[in-house]
Amino acid sequence: MYPEELAKTIDHTLLRADSTTSAVEALCAEAAENHFAAVCLFPHFVPLAAELLRGTDVKTCTVISFPFGADTPRIKALAAGEAISRGADEVDVVINVPAFLSGDFGLVRDELTGIVRAARERGATTGRGQVIVKAIIETCYLDERLKRLACRICEQAGVDFVKTSPGCGPKGATVEDVELLRDCLDESIAVKASGGIRTAADLERMVTAGAARIGTSAGVAIMRERLA
Repeated sequence: MYPEELAKTIDHTLLRADSTTSAVEALCAEAAENHFAAVCLFPHFVPLAAELLRGTDVKTCTVISFPFGADTPRIKALAAGEAISRGADEVDVVINVPAFLSGDFGLVRDELTGIVRAARERGATTGRGQVIVKAIIETCYLDERLKRLACRICEQAGVDFVKTSPGCGPKGATVEDVELLRDCLDESIAVKASGGIRTAADLERMVTAGAARIGTSAGVAIMRERLA
């Protein structure tokens, strides 16, 4: 994979409790310099990132109901809409993992559908156009049957990506999970791998398995390694 292609798979991520304005400024500068696909950060920092990245080829992405997804559907839809109004080009929303594990599949489907609708409407009214919605299903807590069911629900809801994990659970992305998601999903829906991806070899394994985006806080190190 050419360095330019590799860079455009990376969502340069900062989702730590000790994140600061100066850290976000550095994140955005690194993303612009390396031409990453997006930065991914907390909603609080969306206006700052959107301003810093204005005129670059890097998108501003934020997380909704991170990391467990257990907020109410109305709150999650409102949060997605507000993030877009404040400058987000993409939203990574965690499905309601406790509800899903409890068998409340209809709630998860309806919730995601509402979030996608809110994102589309707000993208249109703000002039941002098509806002990308990525659904995080937290694969480390799901068996194969539930992973396949989660993919069907995400398809029904109309999301653009299915993402393996928020990176906060006991296990991050695996090649096997990426392959499974890619096999389950319609070709119109992409896969994002996240959690534990720290080297160029890690990234390339995920891309080979079918991931179109990689969430990582090690993007700069990966690019340096690839260019060495």
